[in-house]
Amino acid sequence: MDTIVAVSTPPGRSAIAVVRLSGAESLEILRALVRQEEFAPEPNRVVLKSLLINDDVLDQCLVTYFRAPHSFTGEDMVEISCHGSPVVLRQLIDLIQSYDARLAEPGEFTLRSCRNGKMNLSQAEAIRDLISAQTRAAAVQATRQLRGELAEALEPSKHELVRVIVVLESAIEFVEDDLPSVQLDEIRKTLQRLVVDLSRLADTYKAGHLLRDGIRVAIVGRPNVGKSSLFNKLLGFERAIVTDVAGTTRDSLTESISLQGIPVSLTDTAGFREAGDKIEAIGIERTRRAMADADLLVLVLDGSCSLQDEDQEILKAAGEQAFVVAINKTDLPQLANMNDHLNGAKVVHVSALTDEGIPELTAAILEPFGSLDSDSVGLLITDSRHHDLLARAKISLEGAARSMDQAAGEEIVLADLHNALRFLGAITGETTSEQILGEIFSTFCIGK
Repeated sequence: MDTIVAVSTPPGRSAIAVVRLSGAESLEILRALVRQEEFAPEPNRVVLKSLLINDDVLDQCLVTYFRAPHSFTGEDMVEISCHGSPVVLRQLIDLIQSYDARLAEPGEFTLRSCRNGKMNLSQAEAIRDLISAQTRAAAVQATRQLRGELAEALEPSKHELVRVIVVLESAIEFVEDDLPSVQLDEIRKTLQRLVVDLSRLADTYKAGHLLRDGIRVAIVGRPNVGKSSLFNKLLGFERAIVTDVAGTTRDSLTESISLQGIPVSLTDTAGFREAGDKIEAIGIERTRRAMADADLLVLVLDGSCSLQDEDQEILKAAGEQAFVVAINKTDLPQLANMNDHLNGAKVVHVSALTDEGIPELTAAILEPFGSLDSDSVGLLITDSRHHDLLARAKISLEGAARSMDQAAGEEIVLADLHNALRFLGAITGETTSEQILGEIFSTFCIGK
């Protein structure tokens, strides 16, 4: 297998950068870099070496050799910690490539780790999720999956499924008469139990995908109702420009925050009204797009004045989307009949000036999705691929149970049972095709 190389640290300037090599020629390439043919580094020990290019010192680096199979990939590996200059890194990568190494594809180091039995596929995906985690709760879930908890959770179901398959396969091969009714009833109960267990695990996806992917929230309203002020309050810093001039916000601003462990992409939008010029028209069009893309809208109204035509238009534009109404400026005299025009929508009274109602607004934003405590919640399904495979396995088990109720032959029942086992195996990579593996690892960063 080819020897591969990649920079494993983010692009740009840094104090330290890490270059990785994996493959049979890794040690020989390291010897060529330090110009010492007899160099025999002790595995897993860091050594200070000068890397040479055209008899000149390119950099002084810390190098570590990992001997197969005791490495991340299961192959011979070398890690070079050098200074994080883009110039140095470019020269080093070019030099390593001149010794017949090739640039790694996205996720190729982790893919080799899977193929060499160092981890299963769900653990590999957890590495990607851990790197991408936006909140502590998301990192906790990724770490649990990286420890193999998902594979462990699936193992009893797979074991039971195999046991049922063996019984039915044996009946086909060795039993002339039908299986006794007692044994058939036991198989039915097992299938029902498996359906319940897989359903319970699959149902955690509703909460799990929020931790991983987050929710998109757009703050909308007519000009000068305090959208940007609320945006800044929720962020906890002054991100948007706030003035008493209507229409200050001409373009959408998006920032990421964590609300009770859930990542939230928060967008402040331009005031919703009849555009006064071309620039404002573009901003309002982007507001409409942000509304269409959002999982939840925060409709901001000015509680110190009556409902305006623009307010009514925004309520109409929200359509069937999930939304929360934030009646702002409670620090000013309020109009008592504001709620009468909101058709029972969730309403929170806030003041961006005094912070009144901000905790209640945060709770209202999360209410449709639920909140999570990363310290008490169990293992969650966070990946849509895993959820889809669990759902497919459940459908196959239900199909097998129906076939048994209809007194179908063992071969028909076994077809569904084998499908269910294949779907469960695909979660951990036991039955995953090369094409699917390629699609999964293409989402990884280069160097991992």
